[in-house]
Amino acid sequence: MTDTHSMSLISIRGTILFAHGSRDPLWRKPIESVAKRMQEIAPDVMVRCAYLELTTPDLASSAAELVLSGITSITVVPFFLGVGKHAREDLPLLMSDLQTQHPSVAFVLRPAIGEEAQMIELMARISLT
Repeated sequence: MTDTHSMSLISIRGTILFAHGSRDPLWRKPIESVAKRMQEIAPDVMVRCAYLELTTPDLASSAAELVLSGITSITVVPFFLGVGKHAREDLPLLMSDLQTQHPSVAFVLRPAIGEEAQMIELMARISLT
């Protein structure tokens, strides 16, 4: 296997599922299940979970792990149903810090997952069953 071929097998994209966090260790299971399913669907994308508080790892740690793995593009998906203070104020500051810490990495911040049309549709359909 040539070096060029080896490089093509390395993921350059990463996704961080970012949630609030909880002292209850079972709370994180659904988010980790989504991360696991994402890896099954798209094994070439490295997926990590990160939490704002009460749970580790935090956003900076998850991003640093991806960057150390060679990731050059990281999408952050806020796992919030609404756009409260954390999504509106705290997260943009954290994203700015990440960009300062890793200037060669492209960071993309998605809207809160609860604001996505597909999620609204899915929650409506689930609620109607």
